[in-house]
Amino acid sequence: MSTLYRRLADELRAGIAGGTYPPGSRLPSESELAERHGASRGTVRQAFTVLAADGLISSRKGTRRLVLGPAPRQSFSQLHSFSRWAASIGETPGVRMVELVRREPTELEAERLGLSPGTRIYHLTRVRLLSGRPVMVERTAYVERIGALVGGIAAEGGDESVTARLEELGVVFAHAEHTVSAITAEAEDARLLGVRPHSALLRELRRTTDPDNRPLEWSDDRYLGDAVAFTVHTSVRASTLIRSSVPSR
Repeated sequence: MSTLYRRLADELRAGIAGGTYPPGSRLPSESELAERHGASRGTVRQAFTVLAADGLISSRKGTRRLVLGPAPRQSFSQLHSFSRWAASIGETPGVRMVELVRREPTELEAERLGLSPGTRIYHLTRVRLLSGRPVMVERTAYVERIGALVGGIAAEGGDESVTARLEELGVVFAHAEHTVSAITAEAEDARLLGVRPHSALLRELRRTTDPDNRPLEWSDDRYLGDAVAFTVHTSVRASTLIRSSVPSR
């Protein structure tokens, strides 16, 4: 079941797409939406954060939010969530758990997550599937407070999206930076994906933060080079990174 802020964001997104709030108009104020939905102003601000991350409204605080235009081809939530993206292109998402461990961070993980010496992280390794085909090895380091929640989710079992479950538990993924590069498969990558060593892969490094810009996760995702492509769309207003599947040859 979706959290209230997510349901509110979806309702406002539908209003933008349907013309209730056309580009250049302003959304109702925080207090108006809070009263209308029986929610706190904090919940409304979380919904605004989601819409701003998707490029639909201005991120400026202290005023009624300006509607910027129609949704981009792929939203932030789809780019961040493999399961949502797979469903959006008509594929069935799947997952194979490899391991979840609590340990000290590497030097890079500590730097990217802004951790102090002696802090521990949770590190999750999974193989992601598109309609049964292994296409990506996901290695994600979570700050301890988020990793503890991930541990509980993993204990529940099943193929449910970790991102969706964390959102239900109140975690807000607001911002992310992505670095995409071409690499070749190391031995472990090749074994997990069922390909030859040194096969072509696309590597996506992702750092995700909350609305206060506090780091939540640092991920090293490695995709089969013939299964996924990334496209960057640039404009004066914004730049959008889009993930797409590559048709089988």
